[in-house]
Amino acid sequence: MKISYIKLLFSTLATASLLSCHDLEVPVTTALTTDVFPSTDEQFISAAGPVYVALRGNFGAEAYQIVAYSTDEGIMPARGGNWYDGGQNQTLHLHTWTVDNGYVNGHWTWLSTIIGVANQTLSILEEKMPEGAAKQTSLAEIKTVRALAYFMMMDAFGNVPIYTTYGDFAPKTNSPRTEVFNFVEKEILDALPNLSEASGVSQYGRANKWSAYALLAKMYLNAEYYTGKNRYNDCIAACDKVIGSGLYALEPRSSYLNMFYPNNGPQMKEFVFAIPYDPAQTNTFPFRSVNIRARYDIPRSMVKKFSLPYTPAGSAATLPEYYANFNDPNDIRNKQWLTGLQYMSDGVTPLTVTTTNIGYDQFYKGSDPSGAYTYQVNLTPDIVLRQSESAFDAGNDEIAWHMGYRNMKFYPDASSLNRNQNNDIPVFRYSDIILMKAEAILRGGSPTLGHTALSLVNELRAQRTTSPALTSVNLEFIYAERAREFASEGWHRNDMIRFGKFEGKWGYKTDSDVNKRIFPIPRVALQLNPALVQNPGY
Repeated sequence: MKISYIKLLFSTLATASLLSCHDLEVPVTTALTTDVFPSTDEQFISAAGPVYVALRGNFGAEAYQIVAYSTDEGIMPARGGNWYDGGQNQTLHLHTWTVDNGYVNGHWTWLSTIIGVANQTLSILEEKMPEGAAKQTSLAEIKTVRALAYFMMMDAFGNVPIYTTYGDFAPKTNSPRTEVFNFVEKEILDALPNLSEASGVSQYGRANKWSAYALLAKMYLNAEYYTGKNRYNDCIAACDKVIGSGLYALEPRSSYLNMFYPNNGPQMKEFVFAIPYDPAQTNTFPFRSVNIRARYDIPRSMVKKFSLPYTPAGSAATLPEYYANFNDPNDIRNKQWLTGLQYMSDGVTPLTVTTTNIGYDQFYKGSDPSGAYTYQVNLTPDIVLRQSESAFDAGNDEIAWHMGYRNMKFYPDASSLNRNQNNDIPVFRYSDIILMKAEAILRGGSPTLGHTALSLVNELRAQRTTSPALTSVNLEFIYAERAREFASEGWHRNDMIRFGKFEGKWGYKTDSDVNKRIFPIPRVALQLNPALVQNPGY
């Protein structure tokens, strides 16, 4: 399913030995040097490869988990000690994470690595690439990816240091969040005139002008939280650029789910920017660089249902508070969930599992604990820590392993033998452009192009549900609609904070500390860079 550019990009990476950094001032080195590479047009194009592989790094696993498990969208309880992982999943759920949380450290390291690799690649291309439009486009593209990494870092950690020069390893203190915002905005605005306007196969998986506008729209929608100044009209203007390109459209109801299947790719007309995944491609980055969503989302009892060549863990689930947003029985987006009694792929044959009485229920008190017990798989909505609330443990029996509804949006890839899926993961979709513009109008921005918040929401819903069009819309509805539209895509934490819901209660979480809107700077980063200042509340 992958296009030739992506194969070229990945094959180029096979020759590069890429090392990570735990902080922005630690050097990131590759086999790509000014002495040996690049020299031809093809090599100049593929020189961006390390930057994209760095971006691909954690995006398909840990980068999603840190933003999902800290919200009501996701939870990964332990089951008989399995998946406790030093309490990192528990503390994400409870909002009691510390500077030593594995997800927090991994997120900082991943984003820092993208920035470091981008800085190195920019340095090489600046020196070796011949002057001209091609050079300016290459530099603008890499700076846009670096801007995306800085945006994600600013969103997660608030005040962060700004490094733009390869070889500058002097310790730098955190720049205020507003300063980081302004830096990212300027980087994108400066890049825009030189970015490619192409979409589809030729530019798939790479930043173009329209993905840069999508990133600007996302920044401007959140600007009041980031900087104290609303930028809703700027958000609308950025959305209008993507809309006006005429290159993107909403997928109809009939193909909504297909956008996330293993055979997705540049044919998906909603993908403004997506990250390609291919189990056949590997690299030497210190991150997994894999999409293994099904491993976490699909219960281990469903191997036969999905004809999988491996046994998934099924360790993650959603919470009833999040699933409550899926309240329209006519909505195609309901079909991305596994709930209740399960059947084989024919939809008729019950999916059954045979175990023992005590294997089904570890608290079985009958006279025959080893007796055979066959049951139809039934996913229940609530997560109950039956074994130990303090250890965040639901138990190690079939009841526990089937607690919680599961999202299968990134549909299991039965062709992959190594759990890595072919499903590409979108970063920005056209539906996000539509909903961001609607929200910006509701928050006080000026309508344009004849659009209203209501007309935009109904435009989207016409492709998602057969229910009648809405007659009114408010911000609360936009919040719920975003939960329905972007489940499992990593935007819910960002939405919860913007809508003032991140301090609420869900599951076992009761913490309401506003300082938790940003994560702490990891201990390892503080040790490597003594100039850093820890975030408030940590």
